Amino acid sequence: MQITAKLTMPNSKLGYTKILFASVLLAISLNSQAQSEAFKPSEKDFQNWVTDFKKQAQDKGISKSTLDLAFKDVTLNAKVLESDKKQPEFTKTFFDYFDRAVSDSRVKKGQKKYQANKALLDQVTKKYGVPGRFIVAFWGLETNYGGYTGNLPIIESLATLAYDPRRSKFFTTQLMSALTILDRGDVPLSEMKGSWAGAMGQCQFMPSNYVQYAVDGDGDGKINLWDSLPDVFYSAGNFLNHLGWQKEENWGREVKLPKGFNYALADNKTQRSLAEWKKMGITLADGRVLPNEDMQAKLLLASDYKGPAFLVYKNFNVIKRWNNADKYAISVGHLADRIVQLPPLSKQKPKNDKPISYAQIKEIQTLLNSLGYDVGKPDGIAGSKTRGALRDFQTKHKIPADGFASVAMLKALQKAQTQK
Repeated sequence: MQITAKLTMPNSKLGYTKILFASVLLAISLNSQAQSEAFKPSEKDFQNWVTDFKKQAQDKGISKSTLDLAFKDVTLNAKVLESDKKQPEFTKTFFDYFDRAVSDSRVKKGQKKYQANKALLDQVTKKYGVPGRFIVAFWGLETNYGGYTGNLPIIESLATLAYDPRRSKFFTTQLMSALTILDRGDVPLSEMKGSWAGAMGQCQFMPSNYVQYAVDGDGDGKINLWDSLPDVFYSAGNFLNHLGWQKEENWGREVKLPKGFNYALADNKTQRSLAEWKKMGITLADGRVLPNEDMQAKLLLASDYKGPAFLVYKNFNVIKRWNNADKYAISVGHLADRIVQLPPLSKQKPKNDKPISYAQIKEIQTLLNSLGYDVGKPDGIAGSKTRGALRDFQTKHKIPADGFASVAMLKALQKAQTQK
């Protein structure tokens, strides 16, 4: 997701974590890192910061009455700072994430919500070209169809994060946007609650995207993404349209790979026509031939070579501009499919589905470097360079070259190191 796209924040109550928040923010400079390490927050210093910020906000057109109301009871929120700096110890496996995101209960609820709101969704589709099933799928993953939109005061959360020098510029912009929403009277302050990082409403827009893309769908002169479903649906449709949604295309489809397939092609980068993938022996997951559509697609593995594989289209990348994670994009696409009664995935969670820690990924990278497969400085993130090095190692050792960092691959590398 680009920095202009909505930033989806982690929400433990939804039962799954959006782990790639850091990837949607601008890189932090070394100077900013040094500032953050030296940063010692205090309530007194925070209140001084608030006083200075209010002057800046008033100079930019926010009314004094709005500022006095918004900051009346705001204090430094230590829990928000803690959440911002907290790093997960383990990465979730695809199935850990997917089975929660696209649970049977969420599918059934989505089907009911889709039918109940179909007339409204059809209007959104007509205007923005985004099928209603996708609007409902985003809605389902973001807040469980409006069931939980967050309970932290937005102004306090954003002020706390803007005060912290680590990402002050970004969150200061978000705070100013939140005050703009409050100043124009879209929602009362008491209702302006959301995630610890400021995501708001039933579609969890960050304030800057609320200001830029949210739509008054019900025509009442206000934009309320907490209480008005027309506003929620029209805003989501407008946002996806601006992100580049291709109205004539699907998101992708699960496929079956032939025996002996070259998994190096499953890199979510190599683009081929459906006809070319078809010539390589790829079929639909149920064995039927690929359709004869004039479309380009990329091949993506959800986990290792034993897991599900997908051919994905341009709209897959549009979904990732909402939240830049393959797991999230697959979940949105598949939930949208299930909402209109399409079948579940052909592959189920394996018994030995074990999460891998960041420390273990770092060890994999260290071992790859030691064995002559350059991945650069180990950082615990299995990016394209790490996956490429793993594929080279797997190819040499006659292991299916899926480039997937796993506990099994760590053991294989450890064995290779002892035999070095």
